[in-house]
Amino acid sequence: MDAEDVGGVHVKYLYHCPRQLWLYLRGVRPEHLSGAVQLGEAVHETSYARSSPIDLGAAKLDFIDGRHWVHEVKSSARPTPADQAQGRHYCYRLEKIGIDAKGAILHYPKTRRTHRYPYTPEAADQAQADIAEVIGVAASPISPARLARSACRGCSFTDYCWTE
Repeated sequence: MDAEDVGGVHVKYLYHCPRQLWLYLRGVRPEHLSGAVQLGEAVHETSYARSSPIDLGAAKLDFIDGRHWVHEVKSSARPTPADQAQGRHYCYRLEKIGIDAKGAILHYPKTRRTHRYPYTPEAADQAQADIAEVIGVAASPISPARLARSACRGCSFTDYCWTE
């Protein structure tokens, strides 16, 4: 895996759980069995339906407005570091193809809230560090340690980590 192969899902999984990222990179894909993932897909499909997704190869963002703000629709009720990292990653990807992204706006339809995260030079540096870390997890021959079980609530990968 090289830097161009790293997408938003990879960065999101890195922040959520490095073990989840490692399993995902090896083809373990139980998401279709998860009610939480199905809910997220439904929220995505019914929110901001007039907007077109942007395909950047490994990265697929929900939409970008005329002022160059990346918009991402999230099914959770509140922002997480993984959401913020994913938005930052999309800004970085846009910058690499010559689009001056202003930042990410994360939409949370469940609570009718939005959060803005400007894209700064520090955010660009962090996006590069995130990509390097994803590549490091991908190269590891053994999976990262699992998180505490309480952190795994609702994760579609739970059976892969906690089945004895």
